[in-house]
Amino acid sequence: MNTHFCPALLIAAPASGQGKTTVTAALAAHHRSQGRQVRVFKSGPDFLDPMILERASGHPVYQLDLWMGGETHCRELLYRAASEADLILIEGVMGLFDGNPSSADLAALFGIPVLAVIDAGAMAQTFGAIAYGLAHYRADVGFFGVLANRVASPNHADMLKESLPQGVGCFATLMRDAELSLPERHLGLVQAQEIADLDQRIVYTAGKLAEQACAALPEAVAFAPVDAALPQRTLAGIKIAVAQDAVFSFLYRANLDALRALGAELKFFSPLEDSVLPEADSLYLPGGYPELHLSELAANTPMRNAIRLHHAQNKPILAECGGMLYLLETLTDAEGNRAEMAGLLPGHAVMQKKLVNLGMHGVTLPEGALRGHTFHHSKMDTPCEPFAMTVPARARGKPEAVYQQGRLHASYMHYYLPSNLSAAAHFFIP
Repeated sequence: MNTHFCPALLIAAPASGQGKTTVTAALAAHHRSQGRQVRVFKSGPDFLDPMILERASGHPVYQLDLWMGGETHCRELLYRAASEADLILIEGVMGLFDGNPSSADLAALFGIPVLAVIDAGAMAQTFGAIAYGLAHYRADVGFFGVLANRVASPNHADMLKESLPQGVGCFATLMRDAELSLPERHLGLVQAQEIADLDQRIVYTAGKLAEQACAALPEAVAFAPVDAALPQRTLAGIKIAVAQDAVFSFLYRANLDALRALGAELKFFSPLEDSVLPEADSLYLPGGYPELHLSELAANTPMRNAIRLHHAQNKPILAECGGMLYLLETLTDAEGNRAEMAGLLPGHAVMQKKLVNLGMHGVTLPEGALRGHTFHHSKMDTPCEPFAMTVPARARGKPEAVYQQGRLHASYMHYYLPSNLSAAAHFFIP
């Protein structure tokens, strides 16, 4: 296999909330409008940003996470993208140097230059100081330039540009404009399918970049081939029913690819709208927003009965976060509205006004160790004894309980299945 060369940028920021997703989506749409093939990645364990980026690029968006997936997995994803793309864009996570590993670690490892998005709405010459710090904090991180976001006026834009130190260029400026922002809720951005004018917003922002002659591509980066062994097809002939709708939407593309690579046949269904399960040997209930659809989930008695029957037949179920909440006896939203759920797992959960747990987690099961993350605003009360406890990557992180009821495996942890394919297969083997 030959090394592939492809222009690439990592879009980062000094902190969360600076506008990375908006800028990444706009860049993808801009270059796509020029006839280029664009592949976009998201650094970190995020489900919502990739939905936006997929709409902008027209292609699936995968995570590039050195902790969850490992270096070889990330190299394989980038190599594959470079073989078919004219441009690779990677949206960073949090601030450029936040986390271990950080977005900066990813950029340094693969030699990808950084475009820093800075919310300049409440600053003047300090913009230059922040840009200087981002560009010079680590010598092994290449710096492409900065983009000033939420700028107040043309005069303000000039002031920001004048503050930049020698060698740090201003790639573009975006004015403060409601049309250039994306709506949010408690777990981050609103899902792409819920934003009626999403495409128009992306095109509008892409147009603002096009006005500033941002068509120039960064220099090409070399992406070397990876010698990765093909997984054993331990799920060959096994049909897995995968919940996927407005409620159960927190699905890593790489997880679905992993199950297919293991030989499984995936059948998608909606617990919100369907009345029967597809014919399947196993069931996968990923996370999402069950708290936003309590009455509809409770009213779909045929689906709840179908899932109960699946469990009664001792067929495997993997339920992650929101999928686990759906299997409890009741779920109560943040306003106090309570509804009956499937009742496979004894207990109740209540949505909280504040974040309950967040971070990278690993867990060691009898079948092997897996990695993933947790991010939830609910508290759960259950008489069930944990089967295992996750181990947070952060020293002061809070572990999560892992429950087993027959062939039901449930936890707040969102598993990244490529972190251990052989262990992942055991969730679904009848």
